[in-house]
Amino acid sequence: MANTEETDRGEAAGGAGGGSETPLSLVRYPDEVLRSERVSVAEIEYPGGVEALARDMLETMYASKGVGLAGPQVGINARIAVIDPSPERDQAMVLIDPEIVERSGTIVEEEGCLSVPGVNGHVKRSARVVVEYTDLSGERRRVEAEGLPARIFQHEIDHLDGKLFIDRLGMAKKLTIRKQLARLEEAAERRKAEE
Repeated sequence: MANTEETDRGEAAGGAGGGSETPLSLVRYPDEVLRSERVSVAEIEYPGGVEALARDMLETMYASKGVGLAGPQVGINARIAVIDPSPERDQAMVLIDPEIVERSGTIVEEEGCLSVPGVNGHVKRSARVVVEYTDLSGERRRVEAEGLPARIFQHEIDHLDGKLFIDRLGMAKKLTIRKQLARLEEAAERRKAEE
């Protein structure tokens, strides 16, 4: 998930802002990996293992000015995500096989996404969630979240379920972003032609 305040200033346009290097490349809409079925983290092979993958995902998220990043957003088709909702960038969490087990309330706020650069919209989400996940030590954990952390959990778990925040936008907003999405689709076609 993009930090919408920084996206508004043009710093999180979906890549490694400011030309900085990231260990992983961001996958952008409309790449099919964003919508494909996920596998268990145990089924993937990554140099250095899951810990190295988590470290590289966090580094990529921070360099891209994001507050959350899911495996599919970096071409890893597995149920793993990283988040850090803190302004100080000191509350990083690695979520393996996360699932929302409780929801309550509703709230509508603006969201953006590192994989859908330049597009923001108001999305209705649960105001409070309880998430169960496995951490890097293999322990199953349970966390309750409200506000921004709850929104980030939901956004990243949507990625793990093959959904994008643009799928949750109202029809009027979907109509207003058609041109932006068409530009992203055209850019993807140009990249494919250059390969």
